[in-house]
Amino acid sequence: MNKKLLSLLTLQLIAWNAFSQKLSYDVSFPNLVHHEANIKLSVSDVAQKELTFRMSRSSPGRYATHEYGKNVYDVKATDKAGKALPVQRIDGDIYKISGINGFARVEYTLYANHADGTYAGLDLSSVHLNMPATFMWVKELQNVPIEVKFNLPQDSKWTIATQLLKGKEANTFTAPGLQYFMDSPTKIGKLIWKEWTLDNAGGKQSRFRLALEANASDSLAGSFADKVKKVTQEAKMIFGEYPVFDSPEYTFLASINPYVRGDGMEHRNSTMISIPVAFNGSDNLLGVFSHEFFHTWNVERIRPKTLEPFNFEKSNMSFELWFAEGFTQYYGDLILARAGFDPLNDYCQTLTFLVNTKENTAGAKRISPVEASCMAVFVDAGVAVDKTNYPNFYTSYYPYGASIALALDLELRSRGLNLDDFMKMVWAKHGKPEIPYVISDLEAVLATYSKDQRFAADFFRKYVNGHESMDYAPLLAKAGLTLKKQSEGQAWIGDVRYKEGSELTITSNTLIGSPIYAAGLDVDDQILKIEGKTVGSQNELNNILKAHKPGDKLNIEYKHREETKMTEITLAENPRLLVVLNETVGKPVTPEMQQFRNAWLSSKIK
Repeated sequence: MNKKLLSLLTLQLIAWNAFSQKLSYDVSFPNLVHHEANIKLSVSDVAQKELTFRMSRSSPGRYATHEYGKNVYDVKATDKAGKALPVQRIDGDIYKISGINGFARVEYTLYANHADGTYAGLDLSSVHLNMPATFMWVKELQNVPIEVKFNLPQDSKWTIATQLLKGKEANTFTAPGLQYFMDSPTKIGKLIWKEWTLDNAGGKQSRFRLALEANASDSLAGSFADKVKKVTQEAKMIFGEYPVFDSPEYTFLASINPYVRGDGMEHRNSTMISIPVAFNGSDNLLGVFSHEFFHTWNVERIRPKTLEPFNFEKSNMSFELWFAEGFTQYYGDLILARAGFDPLNDYCQTLTFLVNTKENTAGAKRISPVEASCMAVFVDAGVAVDKTNYPNFYTSYYPYGASIALALDLELRSRGLNLDDFMKMVWAKHGKPEIPYVISDLEAVLATYSKDQRFAADFFRKYVNGHESMDYAPLLAKAGLTLKKQSEGQAWIGDVRYKEGSELTITSNTLIGSPIYAAGLDVDDQILKIEGKTVGSQNELNNILKAHKPGDKLNIEYKHREETKMTEITLAENPRLLVVLNETVGKPVTPEMQQFRNAWLSSKIK
């Protein structure tokens, strides 16, 4: 047999084996009252005599490590005849199964009682599954097709919401491989379903579903779905089209009830949203919907190269979360303003937050958005018991990135351009063709879009790879917005949290640049007296400060551990800024300002 023919037959054999191999999950809920599920994972037509079964340590949409293996127990393995196979636990969440002869079944108990976008929740009232928190997988078979069957409690009348593809049998679903399966959260319960179809580019249509778990009437759920529909329409106007979904429709899996934990998690063709309040259908619930849906473009398809391929064994460190998450935060709020769900006065509060994030947080003065992104492996719902100094060297890449997006949008608009069209170009170059990007790619798109390579290079050098201060005032002024000091002339000791009592105990890190930090006080210190006056409450402290002005020096007596100390503190003016409408401070709004404002904040729905 010649080498060419042998190679061809070998490739055909590999392809046939890959096609015939299958992973099958069987999920049942015999002990929901105590938050347990029984899960069986069967592998068939495998050549390996030994396979590695493991739980994940990270999850799509999260950037830190999570120990899902801690809630798995009663692990056992059998062959096709039901005979026990050897199970070797080689790490806390990794199991080696040997003696395999084409087939193996691993069975385990899962405990889950934390319903949010990151973990899982099992209860008599509903089942809430984030796949990495739920399912073991086989390290050697990551590209093998997957089938999962959910055995619902008898007479439950539950329905199943997921982006998994429907299987041939009832309550059975499929996925082409591990990456898609783990990216497919699943909600099971008494769900209220609402659907809508919208026109897409090229004469095509896109379908959407809201699967809502809430104590709500059908009409209230329907009116809320109409609001979510408007959000999806407004988001489309930025990119000009919806993505092509891998599943027949995009699904909002939403649990809005007091029994879940607050979270929102994007996925390729769906989002898992959990809001721990009683459902009332109000506009205040829409923020997470807007943010997560924008991710359908930005992060799910406009994808950082650092997140490819997603590693389920550890967290992926990314340099680009200021863009993937931060620009998404900016647009999540902007979409609500454009759609009329966030009045202009309220949107000014959002702008105030973003400006202060950039100009008045220690982290943004110390590290770049790129460096802040790298910290996600520690801070993105990561768990630690020791104290950190994050307030003095880290600012979240969510608002930090959003503050950069705000500045870039306003700067582009001052040049007759806009951030919407920049995002549309990023979509065309990296999102639609699904070519993962690095930071230099974004700079190149900005240079192409603005037709100004020097502007793009300077912006990225100063504000993306650097942390220079941003002059927001003239940019905001173009839209008839005034940037002013919030507490001009008022004495300030620093933004600190306290525990009240016979003394005032500092319960948070004191911040670099504040008077209390400069005076040498820090977390756990107890303020006893200021200028000889006993201080045991925030009100008492505020009254003392009201009687003074910035620049005054006060004697402060405090206790550090068991030692009573005296020091002097020099009061300052609170640097916090405030964005307000010109109309509210007696300034004019010229036709040019109104035109700028309308182009920026008015609805783009046609």
